[in-house]
Amino acid sequence: MANVVIYTKNYCPFSKDLKIFLEEKNVEFTELMIQDDDNLRREMEEKSGGRKDTPQVFINSSHIGSFDDLKALESIGKLEELLK
Repeated sequence: MANVVIYTKNYCPFSKDLKIFLEEKNVEFTELMIQDDDNLRREMEEKSGGRKDTPQVFINSSHIGSFDDLKALESIGKLEELLK
């Protein structure tokens, strides 16, 4: 199974939707909440090429992007391959 890491904020509706999506697909993930942690926020921004929006998704250390980016991968049939 892939190593999935998501950077989230607890008040972000897209972060909540992402977690529900991953749970429904039985994907295990590590959640890093950034709203009260400036170090994690900076880490996310550095790893994502400056993106400040949440959630930000990483699969096996590769930056996927936002929840919309993840859904786009699923719509073209590439998400399952990344999650193996």
